[in-house]
Amino acid sequence: MATLSPPIEEVVTFNLGYLRIKRVLDILFTILLFPFLCVVIAIVAVLIRIDSKGPIFFRQTRVGQDGVEFELLKFRSMHINNDDSTHREAVKQYMNGHELNGYSANGTLYKLVDDPRVTRVGRLIRKTSIDELPQFLNVLRGEMTMVGPRPPLPYEVEVYSPRDRLRLRGKPGLTGTWQVYGRSRVPFLQMVDMDISYLQQQSILLDIKLIVLTVPVMIMGRGGV
Repeated sequence: MATLSPPIEEVVTFNLGYLRIKRVLDILFTILLFPFLCVVIAIVAVLIRIDSKGPIFFRQTRVGQDGVEFELLKFRSMHINNDDSTHREAVKQYMNGHELNGYSANGTLYKLVDDPRVTRVGRLIRKTSIDELPQFLNVLRGEMTMVGPRPPLPYEVEVYSPRDRLRLRGKPGLTGTWQVYGRSRVPFLQMVDMDISYLQQQSILLDIKLIVLTVPVMIMGRGGV
């Protein structure tokens, strides 16, 4: 009787040339977008200030490359002084493969909808991912990159399997395969598959393609809330 071969161990190693070009692209894209970013940040800042009390920006600890934590910057999209137990429970359910709401008309099976913690302006900027534009500062700092897996929260990583941790091998990104093709439409394990596959390809052409495809995703708000 034939025996099955053991599965090939998945690994993620990087080509230094690819990483250097990727860093140059990060800085170049950020500089080119800087005038646009300034205008958008000014408009959104005013809207947030008018809509609800609290700071314009929201800072949150995330887990970056190789498990190193950093402070991620976003536009504030929620009311201040919120209990995060709702989100913790949602993350737990998502990582266990459960849907987070009972309909898929807008493709958000795996994301909370009608969250009372979110402000009116917050709903708009979250749907279009405008709330993440301040993370270009994280890109300039070298904590993030234009294209890569989204940075998880520490309490997510605490329950990661060894395979899940492979998605932490690369720098977290503003956009990526999951953000373009999956977002809140796919379960956790499929997101991990997409991130690992992306990290293993190491293609500058793929990076540029994903950056370009991010624009219509933002405009259409696919998979956002």
